[in-house]
Amino acid sequence: MGMMDRILNAGPGITAAGNAISGVAEVFTQNETRRMELDEEAHARALDQLGKEFVLAPQGWFDALVNGLNRLPRPMLALGTMGLFVYAMAEPVGFGLRMQGLAAVPEPLWWLLGAIVSFYFGAREAHYLRLRGRVTPRKIAVAAPASVPALAADEGGMAAPQGDDFADNAALRDWAATRTR
Repeated sequence: MGMMDRILNAGPGITAAGNAISGVAEVFTQNETRRMELDEEAHARALDQLGKEFVLAPQGWFDALVNGLNRLPRPMLALGTMGLFVYAMAEPVGFGLRMQGLAAVPEPLWWLLGAIVSFYFGAREAHYLRLRGRVTPRKIAVAAPASVPALAADEGGMAAPQGDDFADNAALRDWAATRTR
């Protein structure tokens, strides 16, 4: 291979011509390797931004209070309904009077109450249906024994090496990053 180069002494000239042709060709067509590098950088930036959007903000006492209040309606409705049965057996006359009072409530008001209750529970159910397929934003890293190289176990039982073992492969880098969060 090198012998023909030496006989013809055309190696540097051919190399220069090839470089010139590729430079001219890049003016008319896109360099695919460079395009893939730019796409990978843009994808990495987008994933980084998406990850930052789902970091949970620290919660204060007010957030904890509102979350606690949001958990009250369903147990109160269930326990209140059972309480009505107990009340009907313990005080039938008082229960009957209160039921007559409920019968006097106009029908549009019942429709309004039904709409409020169904929208409340429907919105909660829709919220949890939307979250069903998502990955949780926080994962607990499990420390590996000292005899094993640095590994982080995820809930699926797979382990991802920590560090920069995948410097040349963007897909494996992203996979390792998601396993160690």
